[in-house]
Amino acid sequence: MQFQVPQFIEVEDKIFGPLTFKQFVYILGGLGGSYILYRVLPIYIAGPLILIIAGFAAALAFFQFNGRPFILGLESAFYFFIGTKLYLWNNEQKQKNAPAMKTVAPKSSEVYVPKLSDSRLHELSWSLDIQEKIAAGTADPQEREVSRYSGIQTSRDALIK
Repeated sequence: MQFQVPQFIEVEDKIFGPLTFKQFVYILGGLGGSYILYRVLPIYIAGPLILIIAGFAAALAFFQFNGRPFILGLESAFYFFIGTKLYLWNNEQKQKNAPAMKTVAPKSSEVYVPKLSDSRLHELSWSLDIQEKIAAGTADPQEREVSRYSGIQTSRDALIK
């Protein structure tokens, strides 16, 4: 069987002459608000307000910014100003609220990292965990020293030396 696939599904249907339903509602709302201002306020006060409301209604009905309707831009701006901001870069080190413990400084310039298994995958995951802590700013100074060391020294490497 042959089926007809709908084309141009993003184009809204024109219901009221050359206007879509949304455009008609925006224009009707702008005209209604303008009429109410005209009837309630004196013309020297209502005039500028009518121009503002009519311009806003026309922008809602017809203006598109980067191919997107104006109302979506207003919605995005509203959520931007009201919502919380996400900062992706923070170069300060975060201090842990852990009790102070006595640490022993390594005697040599190389940091000894014990190897828990023979799996290289396990070593890589441990290394990535340390790098993740450093990136988040929660790494201890000893862990920072491990990251500065070019390669991770395992127990097997320590026995050979």
